Amino acid sequence: MANRTDPLAKSIRGTNPQNLVEKILRSKIYQNTYWKEQCFGLTAETLVDKAMELDHLGGTFGGNRKPSPFICLVMKMLQIQPEKDIVVEFIKNEDYKYVRVLGAFYLRLTGTDIDIYRYLEPLYNDYRKLRRKSADGQYALTHVDEYIDELLTTDYSCDIALPRIKKRWILEQNKQLEPRRSALEDDFEEEEEKDEDEQLATGLDDEHEKDYYRGGSPARERDRDRRRDSHRHRDRDYDRDRDYDRDYDRDRDYDRERGRRDRDRDRDRDRDRDRHRLRDDKDYGRERDRERDRERDRRDRGRRRSYSRSRSRSRDRKDREDDRRKRHGRGSASPARDEPKKKKEKKEKKEKKDDGTDHPDPEIAEANRLRASLGLKPLKL
Repeated sequence: MANRTDPLAKSIRGTNPQNLVEKILRSKIYQNTYWKEQCFGLTAETLVDKAMELDHLGGTFGGNRKPSPFICLVMKMLQIQPEKDIVVEFIKNEDYKYVRVLGAFYLRLTGTDIDIYRYLEPLYNDYRKLRRKSADGQYALTHVDEYIDELLTTDYSCDIALPRIKKRWILEQNKQLEPRRSALEDDFEEEEEKDEDEQLATGLDDEHEKDYYRGGSPARERDRDRRRDSHRHRDRDYDRDRDYDRDYDRDRDYDRERGRRDRDRDRDRDRDRDRHRLRDDKDYGRERDRERDRERDRRDRGRRRSYSRSRSRSRDRKDREDDRRKRHGRGSASPARDEPKKKKEKKEKKEKKDDGTDHPDPEIAEANRLRASLGLKPLKL
């Protein structure tokens, strides 16, 4: 409940006034001890007392980006949304400079373009010092007029993105604002009047000198002749210098042209040398590629020759082994190998004798075969 916006507050630029502060900074303000202890239950009247206790301004500072009391009070003003007259009184307060800066910052966030220029530009004449806490926690010195210029010319201040405003010349062009009048303009007008008076005084002195020179005294005639002679000598010196300059320019143009021709000739010579070097490099590279291809062909031929030689050797070895196996098979059989065959033949003969199928009487032999197929003992006759 303590962090909710006043239900009677109006939306600023189409959103909740507290949303003008980024969500991360807003969460840090809500968790800050100063916000919980000092800003709880403040109204537009009691907030002035807390603003008078401020001794510096700033956004967040330290490693965990702790919000300053100045930014907490700005957040509280966005939450309760004081009336415009109260904010204007904050700005016009000349006794407490931090109260003035607090009101100016709040007006920069919530005011219209015309109100911002109308109420903040007069603060350019306030040159009092301010203490500002930077992000590393150190204090820096600034002035009220410098901070007002920051609010009017930048888009970011005290870790809060400021809403965009129109340029002043656009408002003047639309006749929504009068041209800005500097406080020093009266001093400039006084200085201009003094300069005009001095010019008028010097103009009168020049008129007296002209009247003196228009007279016909012998001294003035001698001065006039002397000046005429000096002008004549000066013209003669000027003509001589002009001829010398013309000759110097001609020689310089000739030297420049000759230098340009020499540079062109050197450039052509370098280009031809580079062209020949490139052609030689190409020929050398082509010859090197041919030599590399020939070397590769030689290696391939040698590899194929060694492979065919190894295949022929393995084939000859296999043929020799087959011949040796055949010769060994044609020789005398081993007694150990023939013994199983003899035992098998003896067993077959014994079985033939036992089943009675080899009886001399064909009928008895046929009967014994039938009995053997049925698993019966043979007839013994």
